[in-house]
Amino acid sequence: QVQLVESGGGLVQPGGSLRLSCVASGISLDSYSIGWFRQAPGKEREAVSCISSGGYGTDFAGSVLGRATVSRDNSKNTVYLQLNRVKPEDTAIYYCATRQDPLCTSRIRDFYYWGQGTQVTVSS
Repeated sequence: QVQLVESGGGLVQPGGSLRLSCVASGISLDSYSIGWFRQAPGKEREAVSCISSGGYGTDFAGSVLGRATVSRDNSKNTVYLQLNRVKPEDTAIYYCATRQDPLCTSRIRDFYYWGQGTQVTVSS
């Protein structure tokens, strides 16, 4: 059974940083690309970032470009999303998702394994 578990969410002050983790079980992430997505209250789920299976290809939404980094440690079956200089508009539930394809994509429909999400709240 494939399972993705996100962690690292919580309350963060504006201007602060956070690092989200996504740990996979039931699969080996070596051949899987990962996407990070978020959904704010009353809004549709949107892509935040993605990383290719080998970690060499990444992409970021314009809203986090320059503030986010994504990385992975395949030996730990874990992917990370670091978000710096956070803003109140970063408040959302953050999800990781994966698909057995090496290439990075931001298309939600291309992902078929999803985590349960972790809440990030940016507020003073």
